[in-house]
Amino acid sequence: MPARKKVSSSSSSSASGPSTNVPKSPSTVGPVDGGVVAHAKTAARKRPPPESPESVRIRTAVVLSFWAVVVFLGLPIWWKTTAIYRAKLPLREMVEWADGKVCRPVFPLRISIEARFLQEQDAQHLLRTTQHALDDHNDFSAHHLRLQLSQAVRNVTARAGGPSPTGMRAAVGSLEDQEEHVALVVRLLPGESGSPPNAVLQPYSPTLEVYYPPNQIPSTSSTSSPLASFIASKLQEIFAEEQAMIAYILSTGAPGTSAQPPGSSGLVGHASQNPQPAQTSAREPRSPLIKALPADLQANLARRTTRSLKYSPTYHLTFSLFTPGASPSSWDIENAIEQYLSPLLESFAPISNFTIDTQVQLYASFSPSVRDPEFDPDINAWTLRTEDLSGFINAAEWPLSPSIGGAPTVNFVLYVPAADRSPLVVKENRGNSWLVPQWGVVMILNPPASDAAAAKTASHLSEEDLRPALLTFSHQLLSLLGTPQSPSSLPLRLLTLTRVRSASLLLSASSTLGSLARLTLALPSISIPRAVAISVDRTLSHLHDACVDLRDGRFQRALENARIAEAEAERGFFEKSMVGQVYFPDEHKVAVYLPLLGPVGVPLVMYARKEIMGAWRGWKMRSST
Repeated sequence: MPARKKVSSSSSSSASGPSTNVPKSPSTVGPVDGGVVAHAKTAARKRPPPESPESVRIRTAVVLSFWAVVVFLGLPIWWKTTAIYRAKLPLREMVEWADGKVCRPVFPLRISIEARFLQEQDAQHLLRTTQHALDDHNDFSAHHLRLQLSQAVRNVTARAGGPSPTGMRAAVGSLEDQEEHVALVVRLLPGESGSPPNAVLQPYSPTLEVYYPPNQIPSTSSTSSPLASFIASKLQEIFAEEQAMIAYILSTGAPGTSAQPPGSSGLVGHASQNPQPAQTSAREPRSPLIKALPADLQANLARRTTRSLKYSPTYHLTFSLFTPGASPSSWDIENAIEQYLSPLLESFAPISNFTIDTQVQLYASFSPSVRDPEFDPDINAWTLRTEDLSGFINAAEWPLSPSIGGAPTVNFVLYVPAADRSPLVVKENRGNSWLVPQWGVVMILNPPASDAAAAKTASHLSEEDLRPALLTFSHQLLSLLGTPQSPSSLPLRLLTLTRVRSASLLLSASSTLGSLARLTLALPSISIPRAVAISVDRTLSHLHDACVDLRDGRFQRALENARIAEAEAERGFFEKSMVGQVYFPDEHKVAVYLPLLGPVGVPLVMYARKEIMGAWRGWKMRSST
């Protein structure tokens, strides 16, 4: 206000002469004077006092120091601590294994011919003639039979001076020691003259005894022989189911895995002794046998594959006794298992091991979804409908143990019905047992009709009472483990199972490697721990060894290597630290970093922008002057 009065007085005196010193109110100030004052204030605000060069240097140094800490210290620490470690994997080799371009499994089965009663020249000619007959009828070269003369038997027989019993026993012992990789022993024995040749397959030994009439021994000049054709047809009959199972596995992929990607058909083409180049094996056609498999046979193999359990080096067997009342309350299951089941389990030792536990459950009622049994007067028995069998197991109340220690559990349930509901059978087939795919076996144990009255008070099941149940469980266990149904010789069926499991595990491990390679390529942000790389290296090594063992006919070693390869592949694919990264998308990273970087980054960016703009204006002013 005083300043405004002073300006007004000076303006009035300069216009009208001497000042009268009369004070004027602020309202008498003219518009021109007010504009001058406003302009003066605006000029004063737009022109701050000049900043000293020292202050400019200090401010610039402060901003640069902050940015230096961010760039040279913060970013390297952030990059190091948040970098995703990805171990180097042989992705190309993994994909080639999955596509079947590295290994083409072959199964050369060695058949040893024991011809103690033939001259060496006649035995060699019979072997060649039989081999030609086998090759002419075999259109699946991935699985082929190779005949060889038993050298041990011939040498021992020659040293013994003839086919004496002592020489024969020594020959058999030498054969077991020197020919451990032989799939089948064909023992040629002279029969009656004039009778047709006959063959007998030993049920508990991989031995085929062929009785031949002496007049059917082919001469060295003949190119064919009825005896050679007979032996060849018997060998094809023995290994027909194994050949079909291997052809089915190689064409459809390992059980429990997805179908092989394009190019895997090269696994089933013509066998070779060395791995073929990738560009040729993928184009080779499949074996004609795979195309020639009848539809009903393929459906049967698919049904059996679905029914059997996935391979495991160890299975847990649980035997359970259920009864709707208070008896029987005990059973002699330990002695029954030792008597009727242990020999079978011991024969499986080269393939799988078993653990066993037992339990008894009293007052076990049916599942509520199962209709009560109906009495059928035509058969004088109580009956269950087939559609009720799937709900027979009361999983809510019956204490059936799950898998223990990671090993699959095979359940064997023995149900003893009440005396007033006995005998209890299935209505459609009048059977008393059934198989639950990939789970176990259920059997209804009905006491004999003459002992129905005694059964009301019976509280203990003896070893003899359990004999039918254990025999049924033994037969069904073979089906659950994927054992072929033929031939009748159990050792041959187990040897076939060894080869089939080797093929399925090899394909399963190869498929898992392919899935891991595709996952690695599809998710570049996923971590690959060092443990995964180690598992992959071990898998590839054991896969190669398994393939070589199959080619050389060492099927037991092939199974061991394929088992390790499959376990290592599964371990690498389901690595915990790697799987966790799959469920951490980029949106989560933004949500973590934005609240932290926003308050710190905005001031730094604004100050940097201000400094850059100030430097630009200074350069522009200097360039204009």
